[in-house]
Amino acid sequence: MSKQFAAVIVVVILGLFGLFALAKKDKQGTGTNSTGQVTSHTVGAGNKGVTLIEYGDLQCPACKSYFPIVNQIKAEYGDDITFQFRHFPLNQIHPHAFQAARAAEAAGKQGKFFEMHDLMYENQDSWSNLSEVTTVFESYAQQLGLDLEKFKADVASAEVAADINADVKAGQEIGANSTPTFVINGRKIEKNPTTFESFKELIDAEIAKASSG
Repeated sequence: MSKQFAAVIVVVILGLFGLFALAKKDKQGTGTNSTGQVTSHTVGAGNKGVTLIEYGDLQCPACKSYFPIVNQIKAEYGDDITFQFRHFPLNQIHPHAFQAARAAEAAGKQGKFFEMHDLMYENQDSWSNLSEVTTVFESYAQQLGLDLEKFKADVASAEVAADINADVKAGQEIGANSTPTFVINGRKIEKNPTTFESFKELIDAEIAKASSG
């Protein structure tokens, strides 16, 4: 066998290997679109150097129970901290979680993310056990004065799904495996505070740490 022929064989084999690897990567990427961007739904300017992130599931009863506490935190600290919500739908146990995340993201594209987020938690008991939630979420969109046709298109879009999956991936990378998972200044809180007061202690300690550093 000539060296030239052997070189051609090597190139062909490497090419086939590359195609196989690419196909495998594409298959693995299904449902976790790597082109998605981590969402950025924030409240507060973070003037004291603290960012609190919640990885939440809009159908999760535990997340609903933390909803009033999170609202207290946002009201108490205002621009002193930044609060950010990211999606972490637990699809295996909450069948409407991903659809709820889609609807919230679609509302966000019209500047009403937290308004939709709040409606979903406030009314979770009324939609969580339904067999179909599309019409409910569309009624919320109408209640918020959204362009309903744009809302429907965004709910169904691949871009929205990809962004939700990017949130999930970011959560997994930081060790989230349940909801709500809270992260303060890049560090996962291993045991969630159960009251506003205990959460306040944790945030105040982080503010003190940031100001001394």
